[in-house]
Amino acid sequence: MVIATIGECELRPGEQKDIAAITAIYGDAVRHGCASFELDPPDEKEMAARFETLVGSGFPYLVAEIAGEIVGYAYAGSYRPRPAYGATVENSVYVDPRRQGRGVGRALLAGLIAEAEVRGFRQMVAVIGDSSNLSSIRLHEGQGFAHVGTLRSVGWKHGRWLDTVLMQRVLGPGDRTPR
Repeated sequence: MVIATIGECELRPGEQKDIAAITAIYGDAVRHGCASFELDPPDEKEMAARFETLVGSGFPYLVAEIAGEIVGYAYAGSYRPRPAYGATVENSVYVDPRRQGRGVGRALLAGLIAEAEVRGFRQMVAVIGDSSNLSSIRLHEGQGFAHVGTLRSVGWKHGRWLDTVLMQRVLGPGDRTPR
């Protein structure tokens, strides 16, 4: 079921059949990038378990396809486990490195925001690995996220200290009405 078509990119809910492609995209990000602070890429079994936990808990999980190939994915998950945070989600967006800079991330994040709003979430938080990750920061700014803080030198990866940039966006009515 395609939920949106943006340019040549089709967005649809993720499925178990997508796990191999999702695992490959994430594995590359873990091995070569700083967006994730994981040090070792998880295998397909672990990625399938994470997928099932998110989807089974009612969170949105999207994949982007171009000509039948999975070129990226995005999901929203619990920001924190305590019930008071229940209306707030944290987003993750990963794009195949061969497709970066072509609007796939923008399409995924826009679709994810829409899906989170439909599900009644009120705030979305981005925890961006590495303050020099300007493409992710600009992606989020372009979708209405505001910079709310930077945690300096909180992660060690690839032989250097890394910051995390915190950004936030209101979803739907935000805090203007009770939940």
